Amino acid sequence: MTPWNRARAMALGLRTRLLLAFALLGVTTTAVVASGSYFQARTVILQQAQDAAVASLTDQLTKVYPILGLPPSPEELNVLAQRLSDRDSYALVHYRDRWASGVDGREPLTPELRKEVAGGQIAWQRVDRGGHPVLLIGTQLRIERSDGTSVESGVEVYSVRSLASEQRSIDRLATLAWVTGGLSLILAVLLALLAARGVLRPVRELGRAARRLGEGDLSTRLTVRGVDELADVTRTFNDTAATIERQVGELRRMEADARRFVADVSHELRTPLAAMTAVTDVLDEEADRLPGDAGQAARLVSQETQSLTQLVNDLIEVSRFDSGTARLALDDVDVAAAVTATLRLRGWTDRVRTELPPGVVARLDPRRLDVIVANLVGNAFRHGAEPVSVRLRAEPEWFTIEVADEGPGLDPEVLPHVFDRFYKADTARTRSEGSGLGLAIAWENARLHRHGGQSGSLVASNASRGGAVFTLRLPRTAAETTAAGGVR
Repeated sequence: MTPWNRARAMALGLRTRLLLAFALLGVTTTAVVASGSYFQARTVILQQAQDAAVASLTDQLTKVYPILGLPPSPEELNVLAQRLSDRDSYALVHYRDRWASGVDGREPLTPELRKEVAGGQIAWQRVDRGGHPVLLIGTQLRIERSDGTSVESGVEVYSVRSLASEQRSIDRLATLAWVTGGLSLILAVLLALLAARGVLRPVRELGRAARRLGEGDLSTRLTVRGVDELADVTRTFNDTAATIERQVGELRRMEADARRFVADVSHELRTPLAAMTAVTDVLDEEADRLPGDAGQAARLVSQETQSLTQLVNDLIEVSRFDSGTARLALDDVDVAAAVTATLRLRGWTDRVRTELPPGVVARLDPRRLDVIVANLVGNAFRHGAEPVSVRLRAEPEWFTIEVADEGPGLDPEVLPHVFDRFYKADTARTRSEGSGLGLAIAWENARLHRHGGQSGSLVASNASRGGAVFTLRLPRTAAETTAAGGVR
């Protein structure tokens, strides 16, 4: 997972998603309900105000209807305008090109409204006047004829009514809607927190239990609460943990039995092998004087006895690592001199190219360093190709020994397993010169040297020019330690 995806996963965790979902639901519900209520109430308020104004104007017109004669005089227009005005509205009266006094072109009458009124219709319109809503209502007065019929008189009456009080009521509704929305959002967040707590608590407990189980605490169990899906998951986790504990316990018991068997057999073989080694020493001395096949058989017995002895010694060493009883015998060692002694003891001095700068002193276990170097160089001779090179590089707190050969190198499929016990790259090769434990023992010996919380390491790789390269890295001041009982 990339850092960006990991950051997105953390930012959009279950808690965040629950909060967003509840908040979105709360906002959507509040917006729909509050908006619907607001617009419905707004329509009702304005409609009631409009109906009341029309009814009031109609009632007032009955007091001045019908007009007895035309054309009306300016005084009659003024009187009519005054009679149709009240506390909440004022009237505008127009006849052809004359207006009641005090009226000019600044009045908020629209061409659309005047056109409707001129056609003999009762019309109304809401307009904005200086930032304030105003209701305009217009109609045309009628005049009676001598035959009892009536016709339009041409006298247009307009009522201008302020809707400021209604607008304040609408504004209060809008404020109430916003407040309700805010409270609903807060309530939604609180509900989301409660839901997240109820859902995430068992999830977090399950996560912590899974981590403990992964760290090796196989006795980890969870308390089952309720009968919902999370309770089913908890029961499944407990059943799985119990199964893993039983299986791992059985595997550990079998592994312990196998290790004990190997250790017991190895120790039991040491006594007869010691006697066999003494006999083979005598046979080695007499092999050259024995006739034909007898001498060859004596040398073969001696060689196989040495191989068996080496295998038993390796098994005993491995059993020490597994039981955690392997210990370091620390001493101040000149690394270059120790590597040179290892090569000279085994007769490899003339076959190995060395780069061993003097003066690299380290406090480590010299016997284990000898075992590591001997195994690496011997492995290079057996499975690589000469020339074999050994290079020493020093750092302030660590030093590195690199063993390389000129062979074909290691197959990429083999590299992850070169330090496994008894691993053979060629499955058809059922028998080899070594025990199959040399590199595994070298790897364990490297790890046994620790400093500052870090252990030594042994790494296998291929050189760019070809050939296998084994890199040993050890601290120059190893701490007193014992094997951790690891298995590889």
